[in-house]
Amino acid sequence: MAGLMSAEDVFEKVQAAAVAATSPDEKALQIDYPSLKTKIQAALGDRKVALCHVNRFLPEGYEDQGRFNLVLLTAGNVAFDIVIGDSYFRYDVVSVGQLDKVQVIDAMWDNKEKRREEPFLSLRLMHGEEAHLLLALDDDERKSLLAFAKAVSIARNPER
Repeated sequence: MAGLMSAEDVFEKVQAAAVAATSPDEKALQIDYPSLKTKIQAALGDRKVALCHVNRFLPEGYEDQGRFNLVLLTAGNVAFDIVIGDSYFRYDVVSVGQLDKVQVIDAMWDNKEKRREEPFLSLRLMHGEEAHLLLALDDDERKSLLAFAKAVSIARNPER
């Protein structure tokens, strides 16, 4: 399959996202990148990643866990929800086949800073009491999220 990413490729995306996750009024992330690279390699092993979606902002409920998160979909249809912070690294792993519900929400949110409503797109991958969220606030993020939703939908509900 063309376009598959290795753990090394994922680390490079994470490193770029870590830099982008710091707003001008925040202290830059204090990440030990060699250690983070080792953790990502240990988590993914030899798995090949088909899709990677980085959430620019942490979804609700993740606030105490880090600075940003990303959700990966492997070529074998396994989702990794990875949260990264200054001294925090957590990941959840779930097979697409184990998901109880997949939900896409296309709506508006009240941006209080800009004093206007803005569009957002959300993909929720739910199993048991857990939900893994992908968020999109602009067109590039929407493309990534919709590609993720399509891949999960095809894997979970193939046409016969």
